Parts: sequence; C-alpha cells; structure tokens
Amino acid sequence: MKTYLVLFASIFMAELGDKTPLATLVFSTTPGVSRLGVLLAASAALIISTVLAVMIGSQLERWVVSAQLKLGAGLVFIGIGAWMVLTR
Repeated sequence: MKTYLVLFASIFMAELGDKTPLATLVFSTTPGVSRLGVLLAASAALIISTVLAVMIGSQLERWVVSAQLKLGAGLVFIGIGAWMVLTR
C-alpha cells in the first residue's frame, strides 16, 4: 500500500506543476464547452498515457534491472531540469 501512496503523491505533485492542469483549466473556461466533456477528455488522455507507460515499463523490465530504470529516469529528470535552468 505504501508504494501506491508514494506513487500517487509523486504523480499528483508532478502534475500540479505541469502544463496538463493549465491546459485543462483553459479548456474548461472556454464558453460553450462542456465541463464534463473537458473532464472526460483530460481523464481519458491521462489514463491512456498511463496505460502506455505501464505497458512499456513492463516490457523494459525484461531487459533492464529496476534500479537501472530508476537511475536512468532520475538522470533524465535532472538533465531536463538543468537544461531548463541553463536555457533561460
């Protein structure tokens, strides 16, 4: 259960600073657009991208050790963060 709570908290916090909630906010303020439609479309997009990530991750574990995946993902995040800071 702890793993799932950490996963939820990590994704929730990462999404707060992402463009996805901002795009959803903008679409939901558009006159004549169904709020339910925006909710369903945004939810479907997140579900499908998560399904793809799980499918790809389950295939990657056949060839790469989990610790290596975590290290690689961490290095990618650090690299993206450094690039964002340095290119401002």
